[in-house]
Amino acid sequence: MNLLEVAILCAAFFAVATLYTTVGHAGASGYLATMALVGLAPELMRPTALTLNILVAALTVYRFRRARYFHWSGLWPFLLGSAPFAAAGGIHSLSRGAYYTAMGAVLLLAAGYLIWRALGSRAVMEEGVVRVWKIPALFMGSAIGFVSGLIGVGGGIFLSPILLMLGWAGPKTTAGISAPFILVNSVVALVAGTLTVQTLPRELPLLAAFAIGGAFVGTWLGLERLKQRGLLVTLAVVMSLAGAKLLLTA
Repeated sequence: MNLLEVAILCAAFFAVATLYTTVGHAGASGYLATMALVGLAPELMRPTALTLNILVAALTVYRFRRARYFHWSGLWPFLLGSAPFAAAGGIHSLSRGAYYTAMGAVLLLAAGYLIWRALGSRAVMEEGVVRVWKIPALFMGSAIGFVSGLIGVGGGIFLSPILLMLGWAGPKTTAGISAPFILVNSVVALVAGTLTVQTLPRELPLLAAFAIGGAFVGTWLGLERLKQRGLLVTLAVVMSLAGAKLLLTA
């Protein structure tokens, strides 16, 4: 990568981590969108996004758990289903065209979710109350895990809408459940992916520093209930453009 690309990625990763961690996510789909816009290869994009996801999710787990928004009862059914399938997805290596198609679809889905959050989704349950249906959650977790491992995301972009739209948890509690789910899936997918040819950029420490810096800001903002409507819409637009670009060039 040249200096301009590194500078763009550092600034973008800080912004992505800030925005995503406000809702308990780690930002993989945003990192992938940015890397796609600067033209990085898929074999570089997936492991880089997963590595950043692990670092950012670890901090997010700590901050939301300390604020008492973590609930094991809401996490384990999804995690039990997702972990082995995240490994299965992480082992597979898609062709450039297939990867771009899959990633483009995920980015458009993520953009739709961000717009939904930005337009004022309302919790149908009070914070701290979790009523996850265990068997359906197990099967949902399996599907989320495989797709997440295959694409290179932690799965929070799929899990959060499920929890919120089914009324299984409130927004803050959803964030507290999503963060460890993302962390575990990202670790599993990255480790499984070492069985295929993957590379990490030499600029990773610098990129990670900016992402972690954004995570500190984002978790603070999220826990302080900062309104994020405009920022989320802006990010959704960027992700929509990246997703459309990938689908058109697949």
